[in-house]
Amino acid sequence: MKKSNLTSEVPQAVEKRQGLSLADEGVLVQQAKSDPLAFGKLFDRYHKQIFHYILHRVANVHIAHELTSNTFYAAMTKIWQFKWRRIPFSAWLYRIACNEVNEYYRKHKDIRFVPIEEIKNIVDDPNTVSDRELDEAEKQLAKNKLFLQLHEALLSLHPRYQEVVTLKYFEKMRIVEIAEIMGKPQGTVKSLLHRAHRQLRTKLNPSLMKEVNEA
Repeated sequence: MKKSNLTSEVPQAVEKRQGLSLADEGVLVQQAKSDPLAFGKLFDRYHKQIFHYILHRVANVHIAHELTSNTFYAAMTKIWQFKWRRIPFSAWLYRIACNEVNEYYRKHKDIRFVPIEEIKNIVDDPNTVSDRELDEAEKQLAKNKLFLQLHEALLSLHPRYQEVVTLKYFEKMRIVEIAEIMGKPQGTVKSLLHRAHRQLRTKLNPSLMKEVNEA
């Protein structure tokens, strides 16, 4: 697909999803390059969805909180590099978040799947972050049976496959949005999803794989 078509489809998809005015966002992004208060508005707008994306990638609230902070710090210090092309600011944030998660896994190659019992116990840990949003995220994560079962299989996949599966099935994004975030043609994204599906079929039982396909 030609780039011109991509840049016209992405804003439509995001505006439909979030009710955003990209024109207003463009003004805010320009202001944020010189005004920290304007960046704070971008932070308020996108923090929750970036946090949830990272949470679905790492299945650990404390790590997700740390990587989300890293993502927005990197965005704040590099916002001057962002060029407005009527592509949502969130797409750029997701790229940074993807890099943060992939770097985390590169540094922690011995990472293992966290059983649901351990996730539930985190809530009782006296060192748990007291922020209500983080506490609620722990509870929601523990309730999400499909995700908890799928995450173990996802960890065995290449990071690109983890990324595309998470964006598609947990963030509920369209192919055109994923393509912009990953910086790849839509055909490549579809191929990545197909290969990820093929690998997951060898790791998940048929009933769970059916739930993934219907998600």
